Parts: sequence; C-alpha cells; structure tokens
Amino acid sequence: MAHTLTELMAMDREALHATLCAGHPVDPAALAETQCLGVALMAPLLQKLLWTTFRKTFTREGMPGGRLRGWNVRMQQTGVDGPRQPRLDRKGQPVTFGHYVLTPADGLRFPGGWTGGWYLDYAAGRNAPWDLGRFGATPLVAVNRGDPTLLLGWEVFRLGPAWLPLPLYYALRVDGPLEHVVPPPR
Repeated sequence: MAHTLTELMAMDREALHATLCAGHPVDPAALAETQCLGVALMAPLLQKLLWTTFRKTFTREGMPGGRLRGWNVRMQQTGVDGPRQPRLDRKGQPVTFGHYVLTPADGLRFPGGWTGGWYLDYAAGRNAPWDLGRFGATPLVAVNRGDPTLLLGWEVFRLGPAWLPLPLYYALRVDGPLEHVVPPPR
C-alpha cells in the first residue's frame, strides 16, 4: 500500500514504526545533490515548542567514494504547504546544524526490529562536542517501493554499546536540487 505525506502525518507512533520496519532501502544516487522538506511527526505540543518543518540536504561534495553527507537547515515555520524559507543568521546565511553521513547499516542491530538499509550517522558528521545530536544514528527508509521521493526517519541515539530509541519520527519529501552547500564542520 502506497503512503502519502498526509497519511504519515496522521499516523500514531506505532503505525509510523510499522511503516519504518516495512520500508525499503533509500537510493543514495537518487538523493545526491537534493534537499528535502522535513516534517516532524510528533505531538502537536512538541511541534509548537520545537518546529514542524525543517530541511535535510544530501551532497557528495567533500566525500570520498561518492558517499553522501548532509546537514539540517532551520526553516521559517510557514507550514508544510507554505513557502520554503530558511532562517538566516546575522551574516545572511542559512542556519544549519546536525551534520551527518548516509551510512549502510550492515551488521548493526538497531532497536525496535529495524534491520538493514541506510541510516544517518551524526557521529561521522563531525558535529561539535556540545551538540548532543552527534549521538544520533537515524534509520532512514523509502516509504513506497520504487519511489525515492518520500522517506521516513526515526531518531535513535547511540550511547556506547547501548541504543536509546526516541519516540520521534519525521518524514522527508524530496523538494528539489540542493540550493546551498555548507562545508563540513572542522
């Protein structure tokens, strides 16, 4: 059964997790040099406190062997169907955070029954030591077989050998070519 972004937004955590576990491996080639509309799939109260929409990006720039890296972009909260406007810093640049590397999950045992495919490895993204997101290891799947444009992610933290699954899911919808490349953190 094919799902839409609207359907994902209406699902509870159990249905989202079942959709994640039934998902299909992402296609890195289809994600290269794209940006995605991100939609937080969490309780409305948390969305009001944090955010509903954000952007995730994917680029090969600076990566050996054609691997993909990316980062998050804070967006003006104009709604899922509103204009895509990044929040800007004092220098007029998009506010970015949470760098990651798209990494095969081969041999890793994630909690909750998810196996195989790809995940966003925030530890490989060289984030700042004070950025707690550097512990993130986020499974990412294509929701519909053969359709690389609608993805589902799940926030999991890796604390040494232990995994801390969070009740936070998000949808990504490919939203066009990458507009702005951010250098990786040093």
